[in-house]
Amino acid sequence: MIGSLYFLALLSSTMAWGRAGLWSEGRNETGGGGGGRCTCDAFLPTSTFPIKDLVEVEQTAVEISHKLELEMGKLEEYETKLTKYAEKIIALTVEIEKMEKNPDGYNDANIEEMKVEIKQVEALIKELQLSIKGSTTFFESLRVEITATVETLNRLEKTYDKNVILATRREYIKVQLQLEECERRHQELFHPNIGSCAHTGIIRVSKPIVSQLNAHLTAGNIYGGWGKDSKPFPDRESMYWYSGYSSTSIIDIRLYTNYKNLILRNAFQHHNLHRSWYGTGNNFIVRDNTLYYQINNPFGLAKLNFTTMEYESRVIPKASSRFSYTNSPHQNFDFAADESGLWVTYATAESSGRMVLAKINEPSFGVEEEWQTSVYKPAVSNAFMVCGVLYVVRTVDISNEEIFYKYDTKTKQESYMSVPFERFRDKYSNLDYNPTDQKLYMYNDGYYVNYHLWFNHTATATTELPLLLV
Repeated sequence: MIGSLYFLALLSSTMAWGRAGLWSEGRNETGGGGGGRCTCDAFLPTSTFPIKDLVEVEQTAVEISHKLELEMGKLEEYETKLTKYAEKIIALTVEIEKMEKNPDGYNDANIEEMKVEIKQVEALIKELQLSIKGSTTFFESLRVEITATVETLNRLEKTYDKNVILATRREYIKVQLQLEECERRHQELFHPNIGSCAHTGIIRVSKPIVSQLNAHLTAGNIYGGWGKDSKPFPDRESMYWYSGYSSTSIIDIRLYTNYKNLILRNAFQHHNLHRSWYGTGNNFIVRDNTLYYQINNPFGLAKLNFTTMEYESRVIPKASSRFSYTNSPHQNFDFAADESGLWVTYATAESSGRMVLAKINEPSFGVEEEWQTSVYKPAVSNAFMVCGVLYVVRTVDISNEEIFYKYDTKTKQESYMSVPFERFRDKYSNLDYNPTDQKLYMYNDGYYVNYHLWFNHTATATTELPLLLV
């Protein structure tokens, strides 16, 4: 390749001299003899193509791509470390509280051991802080390196063979985009743009982040849900909730002031539903300090305001109790919340089991608008909303799910997609997005599981052409 570039550079420089008469007739200017002779005039350029500069540029491109791949892998490690450090801190907090309550039960050796563990956690936190700081410094140095290389390419482009240089420059633009993507993912992980819908959708889901087994500490409670209030009161932004059972019934719910108390199973409120308010399915969410869930008598929607303890129900006449998700019985209505409000999905006999999406007016608890989709509900495992877009999930194999379909309520267009993600356990009964932290919350065979989401902020939002979904 380098040899070809040199030849092209040499040829183009030679041609720049114009037609100088490569072969021309000459005369004997000595005056002796009458025969003519042929002469060949060769004109060589005064400068040669800087092969060394181009080689250095190519080597730098390879090195930068390798560095970016390594740095993007570190972001995955940061995510795992954050979860691990949080678990260690919570475990230490529990032990310290035990020591405070029963100081006589611990000797000097126990206290020294605790001090060692605290110092270990401090060391781990410092390590993570240095890693994050190092990543930020790395991005800045890499940007300087790319800028310098682009300047070299611009100089070569102006002076030499533009076709080849432009091709190399296009490759460098790709590297620049990779850097921006890496920086964006770093920003989303540590400083997410909460509440923003300036993106074109989900492009990636993290590995499952497992908190612990449910508050009952029993693997038998495979049905239920957990998460955060999607529209919390000003003093309850860190509040979590949990409700789990061995059946699909909904009879009570526990509220926790923060993540630590969730893990410690220290609820500040425990609401037992009145018998006539019992619900079913695993489709409930908490929004604005209110529980939204499904009831069977009559078959419809219900909400319970924890502030006033007022109960209200609604019936959607066309909704059918025949259609539920493939892995979760009696999940006929599925509530969801996102940046734009409250939603519910269901299926009707009229739609032959295909999912219907409805926007709920929160004050009146009535349906504002409905959208018909092409997805057959019993063939999918769950669904959730993000920024007015319905995302539908299906099971791929024994350990993986896939977000395979989306419906945009703003454009009324639907399309296929493919964003796979892992499950922690075999089956799950509840999956919902929370707009306050842009995470997915899954109740996975009795375990609290959540996922980070990555969105496509790099592309300009465009309207996709609708696909025929059958």
